[in-house]
Amino acid sequence: MNIELNDNNKTKTMMKKVMGTALSGALIFGMPVMAVSQAAQAATAADNLTAAKRLNTLLSNTKSMTANFTQTTKGANGGKSGLSAKNGTFSGNVSLQRPNNFRWNITSPSEQLIVTDGSALWVYDKDLEQVTRQNADQQLGNTPALLLSGDPNKISQNFKITQPNAKKNYYVLYPKASGSNFNSLAVSFNGGKPVMMVLNDSLGQVTSIKFSNVKLNGSIPSSQFKFTPPKGVDVINQ
Repeated sequence: MNIELNDNNKTKTMMKKVMGTALSGALIFGMPVMAVSQAAQAATAADNLTAAKRLNTLLSNTKSMTANFTQTTKGANGGKSGLSAKNGTFSGNVSLQRPNNFRWNITSPSEQLIVTDGSALWVYDKDLEQVTRQNADQQLGNTPALLLSGDPNKISQNFKITQPNAKKNYYVLYPKASGSNFNSLAVSFNGGKPVMMVLNDSLGQVTSIKFSNVKLNGSIPSSQFKFTPPKGVDVINQ
């Protein structure tokens, strides 16, 4: 069944559920915000221009990536964001390929998916038997997905980029646009590979994402970034 929907709130709610605020919340690759502040005080930071160039180089060297992930969201009080400990942790796999091809697949504890080929963005919740579809640029322009799969040269247009310790490949980004869904985004690299994300949103929630089995610049079938709604699910077009 196809449904036309003009309100973006439903898509934002589904994206938040599917990725546990990983795309529409606040991602920080590396450490929680408090640790970032302490590290910045103890180390010499790179200037913003240098930080942006270094991050751009790391991202430009990542033409494609596949990885497994474990994701945990904690609330401002240290709890699991209002969820039980079991439901506060998700695991799955991610595939991305520049430009703007992205697949985030949660496999446990439930099956949920976000996938885009750069034009259409699909958000599929298997439990709800519901899919939303809309233009990708309406949702991905100022989110962590842009950092992972977008044009590296445009990152500095959307984020203020900092490097708290000039000797470490750890970067903290702050969205320039007002009304963003997250306060800061950090990314840490090891051997040129992104190894962890930690997101901080306006409600004080922190989402940590650890990557494993990271493989860069391999061939990924284009079918990974296409989606056909299963029979019988509600399709909401926005």
